[in-house]
This record gives sequence, C-alpha cells and structure tokens, in this order.
Amino acid sequence: MARIYTRTGDDGTTGLIGGKRVSKEAPVIEAGGSLDEVNAILGVVRSHPLPDHVERVLQTIQETLFTIGAELATPEEAERRGKLLSDEDVLKLESEIDAFEGRLQPLKQFVLPGGTVAGAELHLARAVARRAERQCVSLSRIQQINPRILCYLNRLSDLLFVLARCVNEH
Repeated sequence: MARIYTRTGDDGTTGLIGGKRVSKEAPVIEAGGSLDEVNAILGVVRSHPLPDHVERVLQTIQETLFTIGAELATPEEAERRGKLLSDEDVLKLESEIDAFEGRLQPLKQFVLPGGTVAGAELHLARAVARRAERQCVSLSRIQQINPRILCYLNRLSDLLFVLARCVNEH
C-alpha cells in the first residue's frame, strides 16, 4: 500500500482526476472541500442511533456526495469514469422529502437549529450543504458543471432540514 503522504501538495497545489494540478484554493477544490465536510458531518450523524430509513437515506446521500466530488474533480479534458449525477438522483431526494415531510406537522414558525445531538448535526450539515451549493454556483460561472449538481444540492439542504425535524421528533 502506498503511503498516505506524497509531498506533492507541499507547494499549495493538489491533483484533479486525470493528473492536472490546481491551487488548493481553486474554486473546484473549495466546492469539493465543502462536499467532503457535509459528508463527514453526515458520518457523525450516522454514529448516533437513527431510525433505519433515515440511516439508509443518509448512507445513499454520502455515496452520492462522493460521486459529485469525483465529477467536479474531473476536468473536461480528462476521461470521465464512473457514474454521473442523474435526474433520478434528484428525484429520489424529492421523493424522500415528500415522504418524511408527510409524517410531520406543518410548520407554523421558523425552526431554530438544535434539538437532539443528531438533529443539531443535521442542521449543521444543511448549512454546509448550502455553502457547497453556493460554491458550486460560483464554480459553474467559470467552468461547465453538470447542472443536476446544483439541483441535487438545493434539494439536499431541504431534505436535511426535514430529516433534522424528523430525528428531533423521533
């Protein structure tokens, strides 16, 4: 197994898929970093006891966030491998939002982030997902990205809000 450190990033650059090197502060790296942060927070959420359906949904989201990160880290000129985000991925989130929201009482006021530890962490993940979405919007202004990524991240923050409410109510 190769070592975890390579020293190639000591000059402030990092590699994209296909070998191209960019600054660690490049918009694509910022967006990918926020996606990684959402994913890590969801891993923390999943360390708590959760209803089975919530656990399965969060695992699927984590896997999809890896897909999005890989898609963003593959420059147009590099060979694309693996799955690309699809309309179906966005529709799955919408279906989950509808299903979970159907179990909740309608909102009558703003919800302050908090509640149980897992609920508060889901609110944190929601806020970071919104940052990732903003960064992907900025990135889309300078390079072509799959427009489904913006749709997915927009729905993701909504789903995480609904999941926070569900977990807190549970």
